[in-house]
Amino acid sequence: MADATIPVDLFNPGQVFACLGFMEAADILLGDAEGGFDWSEIGQDRFRLRAAGSENPVEAVLAFLAASTLREAVPEGWTSPDTKARRGPAPDSETETKTERSADVPDRTAVTTFATGTADAMSLPVVFGGGNRPRVTLDHWTDGSSRNPFKLYSGNRSAFGIASAMLAGKHAKNGKLESKGLRQLFEDDRAALVRAPFHVLTPMGGSFNFDPRGAWTGLDAGYSPNDQDHDVLASPVVEFLAAWGLEHARPDEYQTRKVRYAVWRPLLPPALARAVIGGAQGIAQTRGFGFGLAMSGKNKVVCFAQEEPST
Repeated sequence: MADATIPVDLFNPGQVFACLGFMEAADILLGDAEGGFDWSEIGQDRFRLRAAGSENPVEAVLAFLAASTLREAVPEGWTSPDTKARRGPAPDSETETKTERSADVPDRTAVTTFATGTADAMSLPVVFGGGNRPRVTLDHWTDGSSRNPFKLYSGNRSAFGIASAMLAGKHAKNGKLESKGLRQLFEDDRAALVRAPFHVLTPMGGSFNFDPRGAWTGLDAGYSPNDQDHDVLASPVVEFLAAWGLEHARPDEYQTRKVRYAVWRPLLPPALARAVIGGAQGIAQTRGFGFGLAMSGKNKVVCFAQEEPST
């Protein structure tokens, strides 16, 4: 078994969800994954990840994502809508960017079964992987289950466009890199990203809205960064792995735009961690947190959390 620890901000919901994403990824890639949080030193909170083999599990997950290619999953025989529906005439939210609306139509892979029964062009599942590694599907925002999809993004942004920007960066039509993704950050300074993957920030125009460091509203900012072509800094690692972490788990959305989650101290396998993060009691020592979802246009954006009194 190999261990790794990384710094985490327990008051950043996206980082906590991304820790679960690291667990889910390590379990698929390496096997026997376990994870837990250490808050014994004030201001020095850490997440510990352990998995089978001798490879650093954090580095293994990041290397897998950096080398992955991305496709959209569509039902067999599905016909794509007009590209205007993908690009849209104008933004309808403060967090949408001009480059997202001009994204190229992605590669697609047809599947025989489709969770929701119908396909929404802006919310199609994404499939990624490559080489001899397994291919993974992300679709928590449209999994067809009775659970709250916890879909925060809206408007003219597609799940593929967001996921692609988080992994491979955002490119203009002429091929110029406009914003970095996980792949570029991994290539730029692999050691720094492995050491503190949530702390390496980059300008991002749009995201799944999990990282509150990149979230804003016009009222909070005092102006629209989008109108002024100003970038906001956040973590594509947090954004992508938080989406992965929510594949089999959900935080507790107990009131309108009010959400709770918990962190746990001992090492747990993903199956138990999924339950604990949603508030399941009696499994492990936990700390509970609550946060609100602010509105930015039609988008919901995650705010920083506050710790809830222990019960």
